Amino acid sequence: MCAYCRHTWNEPNAEQTFGLDSSIAELRGHTMASGTSDVRDEPAIVTLKCQGCGAEVVLNAQQETQARCHWCRQTLSINSQVAGGSVPDAVLPFQLTREEAIARIEQFVAKRRTFADSRFKAEFVPDNVMGVYIPYLVVDGNLHAELHGRGEVTTRKYTVREGSGDNARNVTYYDADVHAVKRAFDLLVDDLTVESAQRFDATQNETATNNILDAVQPYDTENAVIYNPNYLKNFTAERRDLNIRDVDDEVEDRFLAIARAKATPTVAGYDRGVRWEQEGVVVRGTRWVSVYVPVWLYSYAQSAKDEGSMQHYIAVNARTGATMGSVPVSHPKIFAVACATSGVATVLSGIVAFFGLFM
Repeated sequence: MCAYCRHTWNEPNAEQTFGLDSSIAELRGHTMASGTSDVRDEPAIVTLKCQGCGAEVVLNAQQETQARCHWCRQTLSINSQVAGGSVPDAVLPFQLTREEAIARIEQFVAKRRTFADSRFKAEFVPDNVMGVYIPYLVVDGNLHAELHGRGEVTTRKYTVREGSGDNARNVTYYDADVHAVKRAFDLLVDDLTVESAQRFDATQNETATNNILDAVQPYDTENAVIYNPNYLKNFTAERRDLNIRDVDDEVEDRFLAIARAKATPTVAGYDRGVRWEQEGVVVRGTRWVSVYVPVWLYSYAQSAKDEGSMQHYIAVNARTGATMGSVPVSHPKIFAVACATSGVATVLSGIVAFFGLFM
């Protein structure tokens, strides 16, 4: 919305404008949009000149990618000042309201209150939820996949009584034919998303549960629009700090996982399964674009005093409403329930044994 005339508008669809809806099968080599170029060290302090009133606004470019003029409230972009991929190519706007996100977070916590830590329940304030744009790299891929392995088909099943006395037991054996299995096929991957900020790396979860962002996917990135800093108004944004080469191995692993999934229905006849011994994908072409996706995020520090305290997060996909998170639990409560359950099981087994004497 324009701060002066109150006119509202949407930027054009990024996929159509950038030609990202063209045939993936025709991709050759690697095509990268400007927002995916390598992130380089830039001066931390940047001065922006407001195009509305001429005021100069200073911000820390290593923490923010947009600012507001303190005089006319115009949203300012650092697109021209920050080079090397800090500013995305596209943004997927928020669709769920803050009130809807709060309701979903409350429902998520309500289902887990039984074993939740008492301090968490006392301090749970869902109104503290914040809207944040998370940077993702989105890639299309034109691939050729090959998988080689061995599959087994059962030809006979029989049971043999082995041992004697108290050690006697029935052992089941299988006879099977072993076949060499090969699958080779072309594969087109559309809009595979991968996080591009180290803060939300799923492998870095020693002190935070920030890997929950993967669980609220997917995002309808095909509806992303050309980046405009005004979409970030009233929200925060995480800065991208991973380059394509930093996530390339993860992307290839996901390509291979997709290939395995596609091959699975074709080997259903091997009733004892298939063990893939050699597998790989040849990447004929990729197309990369940088996109901001919207998330409502609630955070809670398990202990404000301890330096290594676990930070818990609950995330809501601001497009679909998918919700996932972590709630700190009370170990004494879990232990008490476990003991009670064990006690009930012991009593029941005793009753069964008692009545078994008279049967």
